[in-house]
Amino acid sequence: MASTAQSNSRSSVSDASIAAPSLGDGLPEELIAHGRLSLNVLVGMRWVALSSESTALLAAVFWLHIGLPLGVCAGVIAIAAAYNLFLGVVRSPRAPPRDDGLAWQLGFDILELSALLFVTGGITNPFCVLLIAPVTLAAATLRGRYTLALGGAACAAAVGLTLWSLPVVWPGHAPPAVPELYSWMMTAATITGIIVTAGYAWRASAEATRMELALNVTQTVLAREQRLSALGGLAAAAAHELGTPLATISIVARELANDAPEGALREDAELLVSQAERCREILRRLTETPEADDVVHSRMTLLQFANEVIEPHIHTEVRVEALVAGPPGARPPEIRRMPEVLHSMTTFVENAVDFARSEVLVRVRFDDDTVSVEVRDDGPGFSSDILARLGQPYVTSRPSGEGSRSGHVGMGLGFFIAKTLLEKTGAMVDFNNARGGGASISARWPRAIIEAEPAPGGFEMGAFDHVSHQ
Repeated sequence: MASTAQSNSRSSVSDASIAAPSLGDGLPEELIAHGRLSLNVLVGMRWVALSSESTALLAAVFWLHIGLPLGVCAGVIAIAAAYNLFLGVVRSPRAPPRDDGLAWQLGFDILELSALLFVTGGITNPFCVLLIAPVTLAAATLRGRYTLALGGAACAAAVGLTLWSLPVVWPGHAPPAVPELYSWMMTAATITGIIVTAGYAWRASAEATRMELALNVTQTVLAREQRLSALGGLAAAAAHELGTPLATISIVARELANDAPEGALREDAELLVSQAERCREILRRLTETPEADDVVHSRMTLLQFANEVIEPHIHTEVRVEALVAGPPGARPPEIRRMPEVLHSMTTFVENAVDFARSEVLVRVRFDDDTVSVEVRDDGPGFSSDILARLGQPYVTSRPSGEGSRSGHVGMGLGFFIAKTLLEKTGAMVDFNNARGGGASISARWPRAIIEAEPAPGGFEMGAFDHVSHQ
């Protein structure tokens, strides 16, 4: 086995996660309204609904010869059409309405539909199921209190239509006698449809919003890690660009110091020379960090990778150890430096440190086909309910500040972000409880995906200076 170890540390854990707004069991109200519709969409949907109502009314009167108060129905539809025309022409349809404005629009649709149903048979009219539509739309776009208000209005309309409605004149014979029990069964079915459909819509919308927020946080984390990775190249470029003007300043300052008489002017010139030299020394150290795109900075040995993963968590009360292992006599590959991989594995180590009793082991393995990383702790492991959902957003058992060694609030985003970033690199990520206790998190890549391309000119990073073969 080829192995190396880095261990024994006690210090504060650095922050490897990203802060996000607390969501608790539900969503913040401002996020619930994230999918809010614009007014032009509402206007367009209402035109479709009014067209459908007009078509159904004309078919019932002139094709099925059902006796309906055509004038009253046409008047209701005309009022709704005039109001919709006002919204579409006078007001700006692209301005996003406030929640109360959107609730009013959907409430108007419930009122208009209830008026039509009142003069066309009430609850026995099969089109009463359309009362479900405005409440469902409210559940998908509005805060809870508005959805409850509109749902209550639709349920009240269903009950009212059961108690009061105008009879329908059927062609050629007396109106059929509808049992009262059947009418109330229709009412119960309509109210059940409103509640169930709105509940489905609310749950689906809330989950979509939660997932979108989590993905946005993931992109923020990746962008931050990429910026941090680029700092080395930026520093080297800055040192290169500043070197020439700083050298000129140093030469001019020396000439001023040589020509100046004894006194304050010479002292100032000599101070300028010393500070210029100090700046040049700082720039010299910056240039020792390779550019982000050069052969050194863009690749790393497995040992360097393991050390960077555990470095933020050394000197804690938990012993953190890194081990690189492979087949006997095999040379460990150099891998591409990927900020998302470093961030994700550091997050897993942070979680392990928070829950470990005394030890966390990071084991990096390689063979001819794969490279894998396992983070294992000797803590209590994952509970069965958490393990079944781990990797989904907002799943956590981390204490809220207290009891967590890192002091982080349990958001349930860290594992989701890490898993998403790793899978984007081609990794297979597994969460398990280790035999003998503790949690085990592993990521495995095909070697061809993560291995760095051969360096030009046969350059090697000297990884074997730190590896002992056993």
